[in-house]
Amino acid sequence: MKKSQECRYKNMRLGTVIGRVILNATVPELDGARWLIVSPFTREHYQHGYEAPVGLSKDPSLVVYDALGGGVGQTIGFVEGREAASPFEKPTPIDAINAALVDEVFYSPFTQ
Repeated sequence: MKKSQECRYKNMRLGTVIGRVILNATVPELDGARWLIVSPFTREHYQHGYEAPVGLSKDPSLVVYDALGGGVGQTIGFVEGREAASPFEKPTPIDAINAALVDEVFYSPFTQ
């Protein structure tokens, strides 16, 4: 794995909830869990300023564990990798977790 990819998965990322997943069988640690389908933001999403991002990301969508109550169309902050399982007492098979419900995104790139 490239160093740039390693760093990418250790930070919170933003994305739009585009759907929900309903499971009929889970491991005991995840009984009653909510799952969201999230389209992660890319650089192009931030170019719209205050406007809501239009369309889906070119990056693959992912399934995110949700304990905060995120809904379809909402922007969330999610964490991937080993850190996603940190809130659980027992080892839990989770790759991504919803860490924040985002109200607004203010983006102002540095200009030279």
